[in-house]
Amino acid sequence: MLLFIRSTVNGSYWGIMNQLEYYLECVDCGIKYQSIEVLYICKKCEGLLDIKYDYEKIAEKISVKTWQNRPFTLWRYREIFPVEDYSNIITLNEGGTSLQKCERLEKILNLGNICVKNEGENPTGSFKDRGMTVGITKAIELGFHTVACASTGNTSASLAAYAARAGLRSIVLIPSGKIALGKLTQAIIHGAHIVQIKGNFDEALRAVFQLTQSNPNIYLLNSVNPYRIEGQKSIAYEIYTQLGNAPDNILLPVGNAGNISAIWKGFVELQKLDLITNLPHMIGIQAENAAPIVTAFKKRRENIRPTLHPETIATAIRIGSPISWKKALNAVYDSKGFMEKVTDDEIISAQQLLARQEGIFVEPASAASIAGLKKIVDMNLIEKDDKTVCIVTGHGLKDPDIVIKTSNLNLIEIDPLQDSIANALEQKTIAMERSL
Repeated sequence: MLLFIRSTVNGSYWGIMNQLEYYLECVDCGIKYQSIEVLYICKKCEGLLDIKYDYEKIAEKISVKTWQNRPFTLWRYREIFPVEDYSNIITLNEGGTSLQKCERLEKILNLGNICVKNEGENPTGSFKDRGMTVGITKAIELGFHTVACASTGNTSASLAAYAARAGLRSIVLIPSGKIALGKLTQAIIHGAHIVQIKGNFDEALRAVFQLTQSNPNIYLLNSVNPYRIEGQKSIAYEIYTQLGNAPDNILLPVGNAGNISAIWKGFVELQKLDLITNLPHMIGIQAENAAPIVTAFKKRRENIRPTLHPETIATAIRIGSPISWKKALNAVYDSKGFMEKVTDDEIISAQQLLARQEGIFVEPASAASIAGLKKIVDMNLIEKDDKTVCIVTGHGLKDPDIVIKTSNLNLIEIDPLQDSIANALEQKTIAMERSL
C-alpha cells in the first residue's frame, strides 16, 4: 500500500519515498484516517490523533547494526519516523543525550541504580528539539512557509531555532509575564514573531489553535500535532541503546503531557520490534498547584478537571489544562505506573541536590523528576534494586533567575589584608550545608 499526503496549502501530492506505511488514529473514537491530511484532531469527535505503523514492514527494514554505525543523534532511528524524504530532514543534530549514572544520588536515596537522561544537552537546551526536528521537516514536506506554537518557553525556543534553520517564518504566542527570560531570549534571537497573550498557557494554546484553524497556511506545532510527538519517542530508543534493554522505571515531569505518552509509545514499539523484553513503569510528576492529571489518577476519574489558575515556580509545567492528558493517563495505566505531585520547595531542593551532588544543572521543571523520585522512595513505592531513569527535560540556564532568588547567596565581602579568607569560607560552608 502506497499512501500519499495531500497538502491543503498548495494542493500538491507527496509520495512516500521511503515506503513507510502509516495512518492516523483517534485515541478516543478509534476512527482511522488512511489518506493523511493536515489534521491535528479527529474530525468526528475532536480527540487527539496518534500515528500507527505497520511494524512488520518496519522490522524488515531496520537493523540494529545499521543504527550503531550511524551518528548517535535522533535521526539514527530514522526508520521509525513518518518522514517521506530523508534527504530533506531539518536538523541541528539533536538527540544523543547522555545517560548519567548517579552514584552519589544513589547513596543519598539508598537506591541501587539511578540514571539521569540529560535532555538539556539538546541544541536549544531542551527535549523539545526532538519533536521539532520531525515537526519542521513535516511542515516542509507539506509545503508550509509559516509555523506557530503557544509556549511557556521551551517550545518557542525550539520552534524559532528550527524554523530559522529551515528558512520558515515562526509565530510564538506566550502567556504575558509568565515565561523564563532565558527561553524568551532564544525565541527573540532566532527571529520569531512573538505575541503576548493576556492569561496563562492554556489561553495562549486556545488562541494559537484558533489562529491556525482560521488560517490554513500556518502549521501548528504544539504537542497536539501528532508528527511532532513522534520525535519525542526517540528518548525511549536512546535509553534502550544506552542500557541494552528497558529500565524498570521512567520518571519525568509532566506539563502538557505529550512527552510521557511519546516515550511510552517508543518502548512499546521497541517491544513490538522484538528489541526489548520488558516494559518500564511510567511515573509522571506534576507541580502541586498544576496537577490535574495527578488528581484524576489518584481519584480514578475518566476525565481531568482543569486547574483554572495553575501556579508553580516550574514555569515549563505551569499548565492547568494539558492537551495530552488522556494519552498520559493511558501510558500510566498501561505501564502499571503512577502519577505524583511535588511542591515548589521540593522542586528547588531537588534542583540544588542534583547540581551539587552530580554536577547536573537543570531548570526547575526538570528537577520535578528528582523531587518525585525522593518522594516515592519515602513512600516505599519503588524497589531498592530497580533500574530507574529520571528524565531531566531542560538546562538550568533556561531559567537562571530562579537560582538567584532561591539560593540565599549571602555574599561575604572581606578585606584580604585584614580578614581571614579561611574563616569566610568556613561560614559559607556552614550556610550551604544548612540550606540542603
